[in-house]
Amino acid sequence: MMQEADFNFTFSTNQLVAHFKPSNISLHIKREDLIDPFVSGNKFRKLKYNISEAIKSNSATLLTFGGAYSNHIAATAAAGKKYGLKTIGIIRGEELGKDIKKTLATNDTLKYAIAHGMQLHFISRETYRSKEDPDFIENLKAEFGDFYLLPEGGTNSLAIKGCEEILNEEDKEFDYICCSIGTGGTIAGIINASKPNQQILGFPALKGDWVSSEIKKYSTQNNWSLVTDYHFGGYAKVDSKLIHFINQFKKKYEITLDPVYTGKMLYGIINMIENSKFPQNSRILAIHTGGLQGIPGMNELLIKKNLPLLDV
Repeated sequence: MMQEADFNFTFSTNQLVAHFKPSNISLHIKREDLIDPFVSGNKFRKLKYNISEAIKSNSATLLTFGGAYSNHIAATAAAGKKYGLKTIGIIRGEELGKDIKKTLATNDTLKYAIAHGMQLHFISRETYRSKEDPDFIENLKAEFGDFYLLPEGGTNSLAIKGCEEILNEEDKEFDYICCSIGTGGTIAGIINASKPNQQILGFPALKGDWVSSEIKKYSTQNNWSLVTDYHFGGYAKVDSKLIHFINQFKKKYEITLDPVYTGKMLYGIINMIENSKFPQNSRILAIHTGGLQGIPGMNELLIKKNLPLLDV
């Protein structure tokens, strides 16, 4: 019989990165990326209570959605294997499944998911848009049997509960808490756990303001705002300037950033500090949400685009 997932642990590593003079602004990074190589950062937090609920309800299978380089897909596969649950990944892009050997030859994320027992099912981008439709979910149950459903990106009320545990008592000293944004669940949990006097800044990885409604749906305070100037063209879009920043950041501070989320956020924070967007004496905490498993896959894309590679 499956036992309740043991996610109980104490984790708190705030690393001072830089002290900016003469503004006297300090920048710290909360190293959520150190929790686990694959079930790390916000993915660990989002899966924590969902895995426990799946086991509690005697569900033997997790089913979820994601793109070809999804951190969530890799993390769900790893967590499922660790806790004895079958995993099914519904992947956007049916063309990827037509020659699976070719796809896996250049995609470490999907290769990792399969190696950790995940069954992949590729669907068209048009069909993928129906991922929240009840009829579509029922069709999946008819095909795969009963399962515990995890939404794309892992965001639901249990995920928010897990993300509320990112902040702890020592973090109340910070004036600003910064977080990169995908589906909005992580920052919602951080908002709920923050103090009313703190300002929570979200750095979306996608263009558009649709994520605001998702954040409002799950958050309980209004002490947040979005910084929309640093998405570098949209989700998973990068250029040589961002790559250079990430590589120099690693060289200087010995911290690896991912190019989809944390790299853009840290670029934005430091650019804002240099342009006096924060008051003097501000204490800033940036949340490192992990996502490093996608770097090899990004380098494959950078080779095709004849761009510099990320240091690994």
